[in-house]
Amino acid sequence: MAVIDLLDLPAALPPHAPIVGLDLGEKTIGVAVSDLSLTVATPLELIRKTKFTDDAAALFKLMESRGAAGIVIGLPVNMDGTEGPRCQSSRAFARNLLRLRDIPIAFWDERMSSMAINRMLIDEADMNRARRAEVVDKAAAGWILQGALDRLKNP
Repeated sequence: MAVIDLLDLPAALPPHAPIVGLDLGEKTIGVAVSDLSLTVATPLELIRKTKFTDDAAALFKLMESRGAAGIVIGLPVNMDGTEGPRCQSSRAFARNLLRLRDIPIAFWDERMSSMAINRMLIDEADMNRARRAEVVDKAAAGWILQGALDRLKNP
């Protein structure tokens, strides 16, 4: 498999297989999972980065426990639409995953996801900075995956 267009992702999956969404941070990987109908995203877990093979093993174990068969990775595109070093890092992460496992991977523009999540956690949940740091990447993964799922429902 390879990195594919988001709209081609459902056809590359077995029937009723959920997908995971990833928010790749500097120190953590936020993980969210969809339901079986690819309608609702739920923040799931935070993987603390160590080395790539360990991070990938933790991700694959999580996917297997949920029966997930595809991945949506947030792509941190610049506000002007260009791709910088963080996009290159996300694309490299996907290529490295594909070297370990044949799995469909798609990208979703994650512009403003972390900012939106932080605003929501401050304004609506009245969460302090320390607690926000614990949940922002996981919640951002949910935001990214939900955006991708909404796009799949309304191509």
